[in-house]
Amino acid sequence: MPVSQPIASLLTRGWNSLQVYRHPRARVMLFLGFSSGLPLLLVFGTLSVWLREAGVERSTIGFISWVALAYGFKWVWSPLVDKLPIPWLTRSLGRRRAWLLLSQLAVAAGLVGMAFSDPQQGLPLLVGLAVLVAFSSATQDIAIDAFRIESAETRMQGALAATYMVGYRLAMILASAGVLWIADWAGGGEGYHPDAWRLAYLLMAASMGVGLVTTLLVDEPAEPPNDNEVERAGARRIRQWRGLPIWLADLLEWLWRAVVSPFADFLRRYRWQAVLLLALIASYRISDIVLGVIANVFYIDLGFTKTQIADVTKVFGILMTLVGAALGGVLVSRLGVMRMLFIGGLLAAATNLFFALLAQSGPRIGLLMAVVAADNLSAGLASAAFVAYLSGLTNVAYSATQYALFSSVMLLFPKFVGGFSGVLVEKLGYPGFFLLTAAMGVPVLLLVAAAWRWVPVNGGNDGT
Repeated sequence: MPVSQPIASLLTRGWNSLQVYRHPRARVMLFLGFSSGLPLLLVFGTLSVWLREAGVERSTIGFISWVALAYGFKWVWSPLVDKLPIPWLTRSLGRRRAWLLLSQLAVAAGLVGMAFSDPQQGLPLLVGLAVLVAFSSATQDIAIDAFRIESAETRMQGALAATYMVGYRLAMILASAGVLWIADWAGGGEGYHPDAWRLAYLLMAASMGVGLVTTLLVDEPAEPPNDNEVERAGARRIRQWRGLPIWLADLLEWLWRAVVSPFADFLRRYRWQAVLLLALIASYRISDIVLGVIANVFYIDLGFTKTQIADVTKVFGILMTLVGAALGGVLVSRLGVMRMLFIGGLLAAATNLFFALLAQSGPRIGLLMAVVAADNLSAGLASAAFVAYLSGLTNVAYSATQYALFSSVMLLFPKFVGGFSGVLVEKLGYPGFFLLTAAMGVPVLLLVAAAWRWVPVNGGNDGT
């Protein structure tokens, strides 16, 4: 057989595989991913640069990072997003698009309010508006996850997740590097210029129009059927209680179906293993997140300019994350979820050691690029494995609420610990702090090993 024939066959199969990205929902998720990725850094990393430039203490910036804990608590109100109709909007747009539109409008309004605030004159007001943005953004994430899961069959979810990630990361470039570029250009150089930050945040509020227009143009996904026995059995018991007023029985049944059943289903399926799973989910990203709270402050203190931070840590760094995620997706399919989960956790913790080296070397742009490349590539690998793992744990009947639970638990503990990052830097110095964040990854590897042995991954290769 000529060599050209197998090569042509391989190219044809590769081209056919890429056709999945031509699905209309894949393009929709690109724009919704952009809308989802835009607000996060505007109340987290980028906000820390603004606050530091305005003269806010590092310890205070660390505590303000707790604003992002809203993303860790979204499981609390996710049942409302799943079940509660919004007057007029739900009837006009459908349950998913209604919550999308409301949350996107709230994010845009909060960003406008932040734009007209000044941390030197009214820090509490700015923090309050950041809380509004974080809460609304977390609500948008719940609705987008539900929209994605209900928009296409299981075989399409990989493509939807991939295009979502591309949009998300592009938005993060805009919300980080873009904002720093705008603030640097509008401010005309060094020093603190409130008007420059106002312009940058106003442009970010306008950029939420991408998500708003997408929400208004797309079709509402069909509501999936739910025949879960846990939910039906509980509802039957409530109806059998004698003496309950009809309105109270209706309320209790709604609370059982919307709030209790998703968590009862998870506990029923995994029993004692649920504790191990929640511990792993809660700690897997701890090394990256705790370091990330103070990373931008570190770059400023080390002597890098806002433009250098934007170019290297935001644009270049996010591109490296996308490369890592793409590579991680291939390796997950080749090596299995659990093997890549362990490798990703090991690399994510180990690369924090490079930051300790950078802290002792001074503002060397070449070393910064090498450190950022290693850190973001490992983060992309770890994220690809982790998303695949969480997907395997989720019951499709409760995909929105259970995914919100997992993604909330993933952020809650690390962001709480991250709030003390400024205090830890003051006590340990930057090199000691980075050594500590690397050491935080050791218990994670032990949890991965335990889950690998005792909890099978549903619906995929577990790598054993």
